[in-house]
Amino acid sequence: MPLVIAMDGPSGSGKSSASKGVARALGLRYLDTGAMYRAMTWWMLREGVPVEDAGAVAARAAEPVIESGTDPDAPTITVDGIDVSGPIRTREVTNAVSAVSSVPAVRERLVALQREIIGAGGIVVEGRDIGTVVAPGASVKVYLTASEEARAARRAKDLAADPDASVSRTQAEQARRDRLDSTRTASPLARAGDAEEIDSTELTLGEVVEAVVRLAKER
Repeated sequence: MPLVIAMDGPSGSGKSSASKGVARALGLRYLDTGAMYRAMTWWMLREGVPVEDAGAVAARAAEPVIESGTDPDAPTITVDGIDVSGPIRTREVTNAVSAVSSVPAVRERLVALQREIIGAGGIVVEGRDIGTVVAPGASVKVYLTASEEARAARRAKDLAADPDASVSRTQAEQARRDRLDSTRTASPLARAGDAEEIDSTELTLGEVVEAVVRLAKER
């Protein structure tokens, strides 16, 4: 059976870098499902849709055309043909994405797109509900985590161009997002019962990649 590796975990745990590294090491495709929810959120904000109004978000969830590239060396994300790889990483989008991604109509549409991309396999998929909802039959399931402090520091570094992105502020925003994502009704952030948990707090990226590659080869 073609390999599907599900990489779940909270923000700042190192999922993206690790997932891309694993995909490169094993010659697989790569999909960042979080980028798809961010792209939807970016579009809602651009269109002036009140993101805290679930009904308003649901009413327009079918409109944007979201396309994700699967090359781990150059992953792409576009909305209506516009490259949004930069804009979706802003604090504005980050702080709104939990509200948008909690809307069932949004999740239903994007999960369908994700499953279409996964197709016959040969892919590393990162997100928050891959092993539990999107690809429960994945050959390898990993739940990647890290301490709150380590995750906040990594996320603040990603937002280095934003003068307001201090580690303390980022940690507070991250805690709020984790709480929302873990308690939402539709596909909450959760570790699959058969997922291997890896704490990346004290690990290098290479060590995390090596651990996941080893799991994949064992399966």
